[in-house]
Amino acid sequence: MMSWIGAIAILCATSITGFEWANRVRERPKRLRELKVTLQALEAEIMYGSTPLSEAFEHIGKPLKEPLSCFFLNISDLLNQGEVSVKEAWESQLLLLAKESLFKSGEIEVLRQFGSTLGRHDKEHQQKQIQLTLAHLTREEKEARDIQERYEKMCKSLGVLMGLLIVILLM
Repeated sequence: MMSWIGAIAILCATSITGFEWANRVRERPKRLRELKVTLQALEAEIMYGSTPLSEAFEHIGKPLKEPLSCFFLNISDLLNQGEVSVKEAWESQLLLLAKESLFKSGEIEVLRQFGSTLGRHDKEHQQKQIQLTLAHLTREEKEARDIQERYEKMCKSLGVLMGLLIVILLM
């Protein structure tokens, strides 16, 4: 009786792990789409609202989910304090975003390059930088969707099958 309870526990644990892996693979394209929409909102704030960056970051950060919400709101707070430049605030928060999010090094590098140009140019050049960043993020999103299509189902199956393998080996 105890061995069956242990077998079920092992199978449940590995299945949950597999489903968690699949969830991460599924969430990454969603987060990239959310980031793209956010950058489009930033573009609108800069181009049509002529909003200062600290206010723009606050406006676009409020409706977002974590960790993007914290990313933009913290940059806004740092800029309002006036002790750091836009680039320094962006870089410091980007390090935290890299740790807390599902973004890969490619997306983080695209954001790093974008952050180095923020607030340094006129509106038109800033718009071109945002468009370039959006193009890079679109490419990363397509890649993430391809990975999702290939590996999401496999991750779920692998979790269940690893549990079955462990149970069989222990029986």
